[in-house]
Amino acid sequence: MAEPKSGPGANTIAEILSEPATWKSCLHTMERTGELKSLNETLPRNVEWVFIGCGSSFYLAQAASAAWSILTGEKSRAIPASEILIFPQLLPVPCQPVVITRSGHTSEALQAAAYLEDRLKLRTLAITCGADTPIDKISSHVIKLFAADEKSTVMTRSFTSMLITLQSLAALRGDRPDFLDGLRRLPDQVAARLSGIHSTIKTLVDSRTFADYVFLGQGPFFGIAQESMLKVKEMSCSYAQCFHTLEFRHGPKAIVSPETLITFIISESGFDSEVAVLEEIKKLGGTTLVVSNVCNPAIRRAGDFVVELSLDVPEAARASASVIPGQLLGFYTGIKKGLNPDEPRNLSRVVMLENTN
Repeated sequence: MAEPKSGPGANTIAEILSEPATWKSCLHTMERTGELKSLNETLPRNVEWVFIGCGSSFYLAQAASAAWSILTGEKSRAIPASEILIFPQLLPVPCQPVVITRSGHTSEALQAAAYLEDRLKLRTLAITCGADTPIDKISSHVIKLFAADEKSTVMTRSFTSMLITLQSLAALRGDRPDFLDGLRRLPDQVAARLSGIHSTIKTLVDSRTFADYVFLGQGPFFGIAQESMLKVKEMSCSYAQCFHTLEFRHGPKAIVSPETLITFIISESGFDSEVAVLEEIKKLGGTTLVVSNVCNPAIRRAGDFVVELSLDVPEAARASASVIPGQLLGFYTGIKKGLNPDEPRNLSRVVMLENTN
């Protein structure tokens, strides 16, 4: 499927389609340098891990936190950087903070890292895609994924590459070689399926226009649903919402109509319960997109559009692949509306606040 080499959205679509190759590059670099193994040996045990970010990086934090608890059995949580600055009493101390910032320049992330290091004397771990950035000077430890950086405003391959790297660290901490093997297999498996995913989403966007977009997910896929929602908002300026899948039936389902596209990111752990919600929403007249690793007859009946990933990797390792349909949905909806996904309205690549001191 030919994609534009220039013009509106050229950078964004190239970066989305480059994700499997970027993951492979980042994983290779981490294995070659042994950086994650060294961090695993250095960073403290028996403390709660706190994943911190802003915007997409906060949704990444949610997905990383879920994976951390699943893989290590340790406590973890995700907190927006702004909460640390405004309500620091919500932060568990002691803890191991992980600050996520693509650019390394985001003001609230830098302020939170400085507060953690200087005021609380906590040694932060930062993960970024930028080189020679302010976060380098603040955080005690920094993971740098230069291959995952982007030209476009919205986060796509940086989101998934940083998530896979943090999942790799969690797998080392939890002694999960099976999970690490799954992450190594993931890039080639997703690359082989990318054309089909791409075609399904493009067909969906070409066929219908929607007034509302809803994304549903549970566990390690809730942060993925949140990020998918944000991609549609950012790139297409469309109204989009996100809920835990089973929570959607407790009030929010009142919004369901044929003009509502409800995307279900189906987990393996909650498969039967989540498919039951899918069937319920289809009966109410909603238009449905299903992203699932395996699709049974019930999904085929209730899903108007279906992305079957068929990935031979552990459940949480599928998180990065599961966000690609949402990225493509945001991109093609934006193009259809005559927008430029590379330069979304009212947004900048980095949120840098003026110094008010």
